Amino acid sequence: MVERLVGAKRQTALRDLHGWAEVPERDAIRKGYHFVDFSAAWGFMTQVALVAEKMNHHPEWFNIYNRVEITLSTHDAEGVTVRDLELAKQIDRLANMPNR
Repeated sequence: MVERLVGAKRQTALRDLHGWAEVPERDAIRKGYHFVDFSAAWGFMTQVALVAEKMNHHPEWFNIYNRVEITLSTHDAEGVTVRDLELAKQIDRLANMPNR
């Protein structure tokens, strides 16, 4: 089981993530993405799903047309862990690929 990030260790780790914010009502991080259309948003979600499956760490997400909102938290640890940070970095990499 991975350890939940708290205190200064957590704040330092979150500084490396652009646009991700802590979720006030729970121990999680969240980011929203906007794409040119539904197809681009869906393609992004498909790529994220493949990466998440390989990591065995799955996001919570919400999609309307060209918007995707992703929330990450490690359920086993009941909060944010390094696994969430690693997946967030991969998600950002996918979002910044050409044709997005």
